[in-house]
Amino acid sequence: MLGALGVCLSLAAAPGVPPRFVPVRAFTLAWTHSIEKIRWEEDYTVRSGPDGRPVLVPGQARILGSGAGMEPPPDATLRPDGWYVYQPRTGPLDELRLSRSPYTADYDWCAGGRCQPMRGLMPTDGDVTLLRPCRAP
Repeated sequence: MLGALGVCLSLAAAPGVPPRFVPVRAFTLAWTHSIEKIRWEEDYTVRSGPDGRPVLVPGQARILGSGAGMEPPPDATLRPDGWYVYQPRTGPLDELRLSRSPYTADYDWCAGGRCQPMRGLMPTDGDVTLLRPCRAP
């Protein structure tokens, strides 16, 4: 029997630290840009690909405003509440590389109607955290 789907989080610069499995099928990554102070949110789902291997599928993305070098894509729709909403044009992903600096706020991890700083799931070493779709070990 195959293990449950989820994501595996690991520290790119610390290969000796074991990855952390998070059982989740849908989640949102959110952050506030360190210079422009603009909120970004991206939805993802974890699914089995055609070959049975887990894949990360980008869903809707949202930007609360715009700033220098942070313009929403041309196909984004501006809602009355100030959010630009769009669908990223990427296919399934094998990995996300999340830069987590000690000088900026951490990502927010939202799943099951609850949000928390990502450090609640995986401590940061101030470098890159790898997020991969995976099955429970």
